[in-house]
Amino acid sequence: MHVHVSHGSKRTSQVLQVSLIVTAAYIGLLVIAGIRAHSLALLSEAGHNLTDFVALLLSLVAVYLQSRPPSATHTYGYHRAGVLAALVNAATLVAISFLIFYEGVRRILQPQPVNAGTMMWVAGAGVVMNGAIAFMLYRTDRDVNVRSALLHEIGDTLSTGAVIFGGWAILATGQAWIDSALSFGIAALILWSSFGIMRETLNILLEGTPRGMQLARVEAAIREIEGVNDVHDLHVWSIGSETSALSCHISIADIPPSVSERILRDVKERLYHDFRIDHTTIQFENAVCEVAHGCVIPVGQGNAAQEH
Repeated sequence: MHVHVSHGSKRTSQVLQVSLIVTAAYIGLLVIAGIRAHSLALLSEAGHNLTDFVALLLSLVAVYLQSRPPSATHTYGYHRAGVLAALVNAATLVAISFLIFYEGVRRILQPQPVNAGTMMWVAGAGVVMNGAIAFMLYRTDRDVNVRSALLHEIGDTLSTGAVIFGGWAILATGQAWIDSALSFGIAALILWSSFGIMRETLNILLEGTPRGMQLARVEAAIREIEGVNDVHDLHVWSIGSETSALSCHISIADIPPSVSERILRDVKERLYHDFRIDHTTIQFENAVCEVAHGCVIPVGQGNAAQEH
């Protein structure tokens, strides 16, 4: 069993706790100011920040679960707790964006007067708060879980900046429809920021090849090791967003175990150094084999397979 606990998990947990408290206070401010100013943009920001609060809470729970060691029932630990949290975060972003689109259309059909001054100062406070949280998250360990929360905060910083600009435009032109137009822009930004996270988390849960890793390069690196004759039945997948696993069959000469141990060590060192793959299951073979249906079937005698 391997235990992988990030040294920055404690700091990440502290940052998330502070961010939760600050975000909850700002949500209350947005709701009160949005109702008083009749601003859909501010109420949209409140909804967006509510998803941020949920995202931060899920991320905090995931950080705690990921720090727990493996057990007899969860032999890889709880790495995918963070992946599940990121997927839920992204799904909430998609849901809230469609709600904002709906309300924006309704406001265009039934315009309401907007207090642009209130919009601007509340949004200004949001830029400072979200920018500070995003900066703190940026300096922590950034697995897919934390990056999903970071994307929430970056999106909020940009969208609240747009609300400031919109408030100024309403003051200058007197056109209340600008408030709804801003809401559409915020919703589009939310959708854009969620798609990348959803794609990455689904790839991990479906055990696809890790993001940015090319299977052909991994195979070529293994073949370069002295003593390796062939590589097949190669699989690489993600246990968590920052933890990759590999299994494969390697054909070698009929040599003593003491010699094959050197080949195994060299392969594992290359995989970790070049690709950061730290969970490996490698089976050595010295028989004539053929591959059928993804399984290696020995057709000759004298094979001495070892699993590591």
